[in-house]
This record gives sequence, C-alpha cells and structure tokens, in this order.
Amino acid sequence: MSGLHPIEQESTPSLIARQLRTAIAAGRFAPGTQLAEAELARELGVSRGPLREAMQRLNQEGLLVGHRNRGLFVMDLDADTVRDIYLARGAIERAAVESLIEAGRNGEADALLSIVQEMQARSEDPNSKEMSEIDLRFHETLVALADSPRLIRMHRTLLTETRLCLTRMQGTYDSAEVRVREHERIARAVLDGRLVDAVQSLEEHMHDGLARLHPLSQD
Repeated sequence: MSGLHPIEQESTPSLIARQLRTAIAAGRFAPGTQLAEAELARELGVSRGPLREAMQRLNQEGLLVGHRNRGLFVMDLDADTVRDIYLARGAIERAAVESLIEAGRNGEADALLSIVQEMQARSEDPNSKEMSEIDLRFHETLVALADSPRLIRMHRTLLTETRLCLTRMQGTYDSAEVRVREHERIARAVLDGRLVDAVQSLEEHMHDGLARLHPLSQD
C-alpha cells in the first residue's frame, strides 16, 4: 500500500463561505451590512441553496448575525464584541507564550523577529493592508510555535474576526514605530525566555489594540 488517500474536493458551500469570509475580513462588507441573497447569488454565479448553506456556516461562526424576519447581517464590532475577541485572543496567545518558554523551545522565536523585520520594511505605510497581514502572521506564527493543535485550532477560529479588527484599525497609526516596537518587544522577550516580560508585552500590545478600536466601536 502506498499510504495515499483520496483527494477530497471542497464543496460549493465551502468555497462560497471562504469567499464571504475573505470579503468580510477585508472590510468589503461593512459591520452591520445585510447580505442580500439574490444579489450575492447573482454575483457569485451560484444557486441560492449552496449560498444559504454557506451563510448559515458563517452564522454559526458568529461572523453573520440573524435578525428575525430581516435576514443575516455582518457582525457588528461593538465595544463588547471587540473586548470579547481580545479576551479570547489574549488567553490563547498567552498560553502559547507560556508553553513555548516553559518547554525550552523559545529559541524558535527567531521566526518572530524575521516577521518584525518585514514589518519594519513596510514602515513607510503603517496603515496598509500589507502591514495588517504581517501583523496577523506574527500572531499566527506565535501560536503555531507552541506546537499545540488545540491552541492552533482555537486561534484559527478567531482569525477572520481578528482580520476584521485589524482592517478596522487601519488609519489609527501615525507611524509604524509603535506597531513595530510592540511586536519586537514580544519577540525578543520570548526569544530570551523572559516569561514575565513576554506576557506583559503581549498584554500591553492587546491593550493598545483595544484602545485603538474602542472609539471606532462607538461609531
């Protein structure tokens, strides 16, 4: 036996859900926007059946919210929602930092410094989409380095919501200095095995993100 497995093709609802997830994360559907089935089906070139299934998946994920007799709307980034997203992210990423350092594998955090260098290279435009993607990749890598399938899986469920927050945060940075410095402090503390400093730097970074999003969530 070769050990090969049959290739599983993605279903149409899965493909639709992925496109909608990407569009929501990129801000193409603003928070609170109603998704019109007829218009989306026409734009995507699909029937309403698989579209409805895809939208229900996003409803279960929390990205779409149903209002009785009105339809499905993109989740609102109100103050309570933003706080909850950051609470969950903070818990997962702190656990990843603790696991990485306590296991003595903190030397692998040099991968984080490489990402910080990419961030520095993009510093001429601190509010660009590229900068947001690098920011997100830093946090994905941090959790991935812990090598915990469950932490990675939990973190992955928050990625679209995190992208939505980062997209919303664009325009709040006067320069890249703060953004780069915060990520570098986390990376160096993890690399050096300084657990208390690493956790404190991570918490300060989360607080900064919340502070930037708070006035936006009141709009």
